[in-house]
Amino acid sequence: MSIETSIASLVEDETGQPYPYRAVELVEPDWTRFPGWREVTAEDWASVQWQRAHCVKNVRQLRELMGDLLDDRFYADLERDQAERATMSMLVPPQMLNTMVPTFDPAGAGSVTEAFTEAFYADPIRHYMLPVFSDRRTDWPSHPHAARDSLHEHDMWVAEGLTHRYPTKVLAELLPTCPQYCGHCTRMDLVGNSTAVIDKLKFAGKPNDRLGDMLDYLRRTPSVRDVVVSGGDVANMPWPRLEAFLTSLMEIENIRDIRLATKALIGLPQHWLQPDVVDGVTRVASLARARGVSLAMHTHANHAQSVTPLVAQAAGAMLDAGLRDVRNQGVLLNGVNADPHALLDLCFRLLDGARIMPYYFYMCDMIPYSEHWRVSVADAQRLQHHIMGYLPGFATPRIVCDVPFVGKRWVHQLASYDTEHGISHWTKNYRTSIEAADPEALSRTYEYYDPIHTLPASGQAWWAEHGRLDESALKAAEVAEASRRTAALQAY
Repeated sequence: MSIETSIASLVEDETGQPYPYRAVELVEPDWTRFPGWREVTAEDWASVQWQRAHCVKNVRQLRELMGDLLDDRFYADLERDQAERATMSMLVPPQMLNTMVPTFDPAGAGSVTEAFTEAFYADPIRHYMLPVFSDRRTDWPSHPHAARDSLHEHDMWVAEGLTHRYPTKVLAELLPTCPQYCGHCTRMDLVGNSTAVIDKLKFAGKPNDRLGDMLDYLRRTPSVRDVVVSGGDVANMPWPRLEAFLTSLMEIENIRDIRLATKALIGLPQHWLQPDVVDGVTRVASLARARGVSLAMHTHANHAQSVTPLVAQAAGAMLDAGLRDVRNQGVLLNGVNADPHALLDLCFRLLDGARIMPYYFYMCDMIPYSEHWRVSVADAQRLQHHIMGYLPGFATPRIVCDVPFVGKRWVHQLASYDTEHGISHWTKNYRTSIEAADPEALSRTYEYYDPIHTLPASGQAWWAEHGRLDESALKAAEVAEASRRTAALQAY
């Protein structure tokens, strides 16, 4: 599926509607179909310790899991990507891997290895969790305006890891690790291990000092009422430490909304089903209600295949523990979900099967080597149009563009749009934490750039003439930016 073909290929079926809604029963794929997991029991699978211990972190482990199912050309493709393009290291939990090619049937295949390899290449979950070199574009693998920290979150740090972009809201990055690493991660500058092409930055302060500095800032900044507690992923923080931070957060009078950000609800639901974690969430949710604080969880599912009975069970456990809501913030990715049917399938699977609220789909950010995932603003607008009217209004996700130095904007909110050159212009109605003294912050326009391959021939020719950076210039720019961010880190 891809944006280039999906909208043009919409056809009406027996319902007379472009999208035929059907209730779907959630199914946990049979993990024993993979040779390396043939002896894994249901008890093992339900264990978060087993899941974490058996994450796939390298090509050797993937070979051991797949046996003869995958052709050598896939491993070569993956190894080349790890060496030349990957901004995130490989880390895929069994739960996430098990949602790839979930219904593959070797019956009738002339060659099981060939058929499985083709199905694995085409799988939408594989496309962003295990990217390979042949996925990437060769004409423009990175946009000339791509950046390691494309949203300039670090520029807006008011304490190490605390981004104050919006007037009443902050983002608290408690830790730089996740239970799984998505290839398109917008925080690839800081999150995860270094790769062959990206030397990751590191937090300079001690964890307790950093969290203390965050709380101190919030105590003396009464205009902030809303805190997104993220990372990385809060599922990687030991629960007693996370509970202590949340308890301290709720003692601050001005904090009225807290959102826990965790893809682990999708990729490692076993974590949120642990009895001690469920009990802890119950305590925190009870305290939140007593103090008039809204406590919710935000997760990250990009395709309907990810929503399984275990995910539904974990989401239900969180809601039953007292969270106000569990919401999904997906990313719009070409080859994964940039298709109205795929988006609606995912939304209904979340809503009907798992009680998870479809909330946002962010356009993929302009990080290095992400052009094969990104879509144009015009295509995002068309996708928003095609999903309207099917879901309840309260559960119809908004497709948003996270504009550098601005923040999230609905894709129809642009001020002007040069479709030939793929440059959209945006305005904002608030100052970020770095613009307090900037008199033009609310009057200037800010630019966002479409993928160059989506432009008409004249636009592509313009970028070929004006936008090319040779490899040495690109590397120099990366080094300069990393040095600046390192200096900023050390300033706290």
